[in-house]
Amino acid sequence: MSLNKKGAVIFSSRYGSTRQYAEWIGQQLQIPVMDVDELYPAALEGFDYLVLGTPVYIGKMLIKGWLHRHLAKLQTKQLMLFVVCGTSSSERQKQEQIVRDNVPEDLIPMENIFFLSGRLTIRELSWKDRLMLKMGARLEKDPQKKAAMLHDIDGVKRENITGVVNSAITMVRSGADSRHVPVG
Repeated sequence: MSLNKKGAVIFSSRYGSTRQYAEWIGQQLQIPVMDVDELYPAALEGFDYLVLGTPVYIGKMLIKGWLHRHLAKLQTKQLMLFVVCGTSSSERQKQEQIVRDNVPEDLIPMENIFFLSGRLTIRELSWKDRLMLKMGARLEKDPQKKAAMLHDIDGVKRENITGVVNSAITMVRSGADSRHVPVG
């Protein structure tokens, strides 16, 4: 995708689902893919737009601290965010709460934030994450959600990135600023 704008996919991942999505998105958009833990902050200067990716653990985005530390630089870029978690598309209010709790206000509008299905392989979790998952399952009142928390799931599919890729292409082609500008 040669659109005279330079972009990158920047992500954080713990168990690999977000990394997989980032790699697929980078391939589709033909842009570099970088882990936030290996990225020098000065590298952000060279990009016009960024597709950011993060998993969510117990309501907290892994990339939250990074967003806040680099807020000044990020505010000068066109931004998109994909969030990998078990929150279904029918739980829009819960998704919006995750965004409010983790993304600096007015940094990325909701229409540029995509929730993608993740993967849960219980035996690969750290002991701490397994314990937290079991505790969460005990507190869950919905029997279907409770059962889902105690079994492996794999919702990571290449076709899940279609909306992210198409929106990134549209955003870059239009040249529109991806951030909300407060009025008044």
